[in-house]
Amino acid sequence: MTTKTHPPYVRVAVGVILDPMGHVLLGSRPADKPWPHWWELPGGKIETNESVPQALIRELHEEIGIHATTLSPWIRYIHHYPRSTVELNFYQVTEWQGTPTPQENQQLAWCHPEQPIPLTIGPILPATFPILRWLRLPKHYLLSNIGQKSGVSIWLEKLHQALQQGVRLVQFREPAWENNHPNDPDCLAALQQTVDLCHQWGALCLLNSIHPWDWVGYADGLHLRSHDAARLAQNQHAAPINKRQLLAVSAHHAQDIKHAQQLNSDFVVIGHVLDTPSHPNQPALGWERFYELAQQAGRPAFAIGGQSPTTFKQAQTFGAHGIAGIRQLITD
Repeated sequence: MTTKTHPPYVRVAVGVILDPMGHVLLGSRPADKPWPHWWELPGGKIETNESVPQALIRELHEEIGIHATTLSPWIRYIHHYPRSTVELNFYQVTEWQGTPTPQENQQLAWCHPEQPIPLTIGPILPATFPILRWLRLPKHYLLSNIGQKSGVSIWLEKLHQALQQGVRLVQFREPAWENNHPNDPDCLAALQQTVDLCHQWGALCLLNSIHPWDWVGYADGLHLRSHDAARLAQNQHAAPINKRQLLAVSAHHAQDIKHAQQLNSDFVVIGHVLDTPSHPNQPALGWERFYELAQQAGRPAFAIGGQSPTTFKQAQTFGAHGIAGIRQLITD
């Protein structure tokens, strides 16, 4: 009788080192390690009794000679290799002392996620590709708040202001309009105007699943309400989008996170984190619970509920990729 053995489970701390222009630092693996000469993000194994930040600070000093001074949790991602399972704890590193310099005979290169990989870089480890894709996601996610046909012009003015201020991800979500006038052609026209304006600024617009799903062809993707995601996941149906479109899922509980994973969503929106006028009688999750859910997600997580530019840094310290909201993302 043979005994079934499980592949080794390895915990790793990984640094997503970002310069002010959004470039991320990649390094080649030394010739004497597994996957020699493949490119990856710097980092290494977490030793016994070491926290993730402690391990990452140590590894970055040993590998590239810097001392990380500002780092925040981002994504905890499980990747299955043929002979091992690796738990990758990604931290964004935005400030450090020293200049990144190879300490292990490896090569280093700065790359921008929005631009083609330089020809000087060799093959990239499979677990690194999702990170480069996730880094392209904007940090602020604006939700529409039109209400009815008479509010379209005011919304478009606010949207234009938000786009001028740098917002590059928008959700068309009009529950009041949809509940009162389902399939209203004026609502569809408002969606089209919203998408057109977003595209003028290089921004993306997702359709909320409260609206007819055949409208998603006009948008850059679909944002599923938690119960819509649950229905698709439980019936083992895929979301009605193409490969070029984004899929987002609203999450309030651990089960919602599982549904987002089953549907292979690009990101999740978790909330509400803080007290908000839109949910006056529902208790907020709080930052600690947000962090727990974000770390289970295995993909970027946006915080929603009471969010504004003043909460952005705090959100990042609890593992948020960015913040989402209706009213407070646009500054006067």
